[in-house]
Amino acid sequence: MPSGTPSRRRGRPARRDAPDGPGARERILEAARAEFAERGYDRTSIRGVARKAGVDPALVHHYFGSKERVFETSIEKPFEPVMRVPDLLAQGRDGMGERLARHFLGVWENPATRAPVLALMRSALTNETAAALLRGFVTRRLLERVAGDLDVPEPELRIQLAVAQLLGVAVLRYVIKVEPLAGVDAEEVVAQVAPVLQRHLTGA
Repeated sequence: MPSGTPSRRRGRPARRDAPDGPGARERILEAARAEFAERGYDRTSIRGVARKAGVDPALVHHYFGSKERVFETSIEKPFEPVMRVPDLLAQGRDGMGERLARHFLGVWENPATRAPVLALMRSALTNETAAALLRGFVTRRLLERVAGDLDVPEPELRIQLAVAQLLGVAVLRYVIKVEPLAGVDAEEVVAQVAPVLQRHLTGA
């Protein structure tokens, strides 16, 4: 190394790599979401994420440390609408199933919110590390919060059954696109699913 040239330690980005501070971090996360969606978890690399974001790989390591942490952090924004579920259920037992069904269907009906959630779920379905990270995130941030507020026997099982019901609908309607479920009006789906969710969540 020529005399007078400062050394760079791993994870310490050069100033040119992060000219706008926090903006670089968000660019990395956007690039990571795109890479995980396009390539899946196994084929996504720190170097590939850095290349897509236009930064040095050292900057990715500086902010996140590992691919696992990049994936876990990249989940947060796409799942923000899903994370509002505990607030919806806290509005009272009456109509709980309908509120949950309508909110969940709303997330999937909107292409802007459906695409990133579906992409990250696909990564989780094809890689156990990604599945464990997504499972831990959803359990910690959603299922445990909801279960803690449910005044029913076996609340953890009940919320998991409700989520399983909704995910089954999502897979058949939006992923596999099985008719007639794929083509029926969303409000009809809400009307059919809401009583089942209400029974799971309240026992009544």
